[in-house]
Amino acid sequence: MSLAIFDLDNTLISIDSDHAWGEFLLEQGAVDPIAYREANERFMADYNAGTLDMAAFLEMALKPLADNTPEQLASWHQQFMASKIEPNILPKAEELLARHRTRGDTLLIITATNHFITAPIAERLGVDDLIAVDPERVDGRYTGRVAGIPSYREGKVTRLKQWLEGQEFTLDGAWFYSDSHNDLPLLEQVEHPVAVDPDETLRQVAEERQWRIMSLRD
Repeated sequence: MSLAIFDLDNTLISIDSDHAWGEFLLEQGAVDPIAYREANERFMADYNAGTLDMAAFLEMALKPLADNTPEQLASWHQQFMASKIEPNILPKAEELLARHRTRGDTLLIITATNHFITAPIAERLGVDDLIAVDPERVDGRYTGRVAGIPSYREGKVTRLKQWLEGQEFTLDGAWFYSDSHNDLPLLEQVEHPVAVDPDETLRQVAEERQWRIMSLRD
């Protein structure tokens, strides 16, 4: 039995849930239709290029959580799951998760997307353990700020090590599946790094290092 770690966006699902949530908010008329769309697209391009200013992105991304009631957010998220997430869950990803469950592995999703967006997705996928960006809450309301270290790039390694301190197992024999070169710091930490439908940079690194490359979309 080992730890099987999975990136979420463009790995287990065929879209980026952070970006899709932004699109959903635009469709609801919940954010500025011009400034928010421009920022959402710019930050997505920066992420893909490996140049994302995470603090600036989170300032934008977490503001709608602070601007709306928990009841409104919960209602929106139900719609978001049905319209954006469910159609983009990859059957082969569910099969991969099932194979690791059958092996007796512990499943963990680690993502740079925030916990509000991703916790229901992890639950839908049957993955109990999740490390995500934690939006700060005070008296049940989101503040628009981040609690702790964002699980992005090297932050994923830091957050995983913190999580492991409370567990009875280690990274010995661990797997990590990801599509993004932004996850190279964590891919380098595990015994079984797997590039899943990788971006160009990750594919090149995976080929050079003879890491496994696989597709969950074919």
